[in-house]
Amino acid sequence: MSEMLLASQCNVVVNTHASNAQQAGSKPQRSHQCAADPLGRTGISDGGNRISEILSIKNRISGENDPQSSEGSLGWRWWRRRRLLVALLAFFGFFNVYALRVNLSVAVVAMTEPVETKLPNGTVVLIPEFDWSSQTKGLVLSSFFYGYIVTQLPGGWLAAKIGGNRVFGIGIGATSLLTLFTPPLAHTSTGLLIAVRVVEGLFEGVTYPCIHAVWSRWAPAGERARLATFAFSGSYAGTVVSMPICSLLAKYTGWPGIFYVFGLMGLVWTTIWWLVVKESPEKDPLVSAVELKYIQESRGTQSLDGSVAKHPWRAMLTSAPVWAIVAAHFSENWGFYTLLTFLPTFMKGWAR
Repeated sequence: MSEMLLASQCNVVVNTHASNAQQAGSKPQRSHQCAADPLGRTGISDGGNRISEILSIKNRISGENDPQSSEGSLGWRWWRRRRLLVALLAFFGFFNVYALRVNLSVAVVAMTEPVETKLPNGTVVLIPEFDWSSQTKGLVLSSFFYGYIVTQLPGGWLAAKIGGNRVFGIGIGATSLLTLFTPPLAHTSTGLLIAVRVVEGLFEGVTYPCIHAVWSRWAPAGERARLATFAFSGSYAGTVVSMPICSLLAKYTGWPGIFYVFGLMGLVWTTIWWLVVKESPEKDPLVSAVELKYIQESRGTQSLDGSVAKHPWRAMLTSAPVWAIVAAHFSENWGFYTLLTFLPTFMKGWAR
């Protein structure tokens, strides 16, 4: 459309020059100057430049060279934007993180619930499958966090070394695999159950630190907060959805079903994440050139060769706002994880 518009404008100028030349009795001369250049220039000096300018105007009008305009033209086909697909898979990743974390909180209620047991002499009595004291039950439930706290800082370091996508996938995948072994280990020994929960915490401890390495590569500056918030909201969705599902599984399949179902779900997610998500958009063969350019320009210059960045540790460690955030976050997590871990047990005891 833009070429036709410019061509018609140029023809008008040529015809006008020809008419004026005939009236003056001279030979018509062809002019390459356009009367109404949409970009406000006085004219185009030659045919080659005119074609170049026409194509440039066409691209600017249609938005072909504007990443944001081309991005918007995708409309409802959001999956064509690879960064949104990364955010969606990260959402389900954190969904699994919390589903794997709270499964024992619900399962322990069924594990310690008295059930009818027939003794050798024929007497039927109510005996819990796991006759744990309150201290033992608290140790089993809290053991996860002994491992979880250890790998917070190493998780960020590992992400910088081998890629946040790999660390995130390994962390959830290993936790899912260990979850499948929870029922037989629980029947073997309480000590083994506590040990496997500690190891699960070690693997899950890397998930939050390493996902920031993913966003540093994949998220444009203007979308980073939205993409990260959407991904992190998967943890709350996982908590809300998994707790009632765990109770239904315990009722209809027995408490081992909780660990088998969520363990398999985590392994399925790990497979998809490992195949789809790459360390950076530069390494993703399916990312479009438009999206790659948009991410790179918005993200800014970034080192991808492993060079070490300088961090203002002194300024951060002596900043009052930083410590205020740390204190607030510590307090919020203390209350949240206490409720998350012990609420089912408390509600069961209160109901009695």
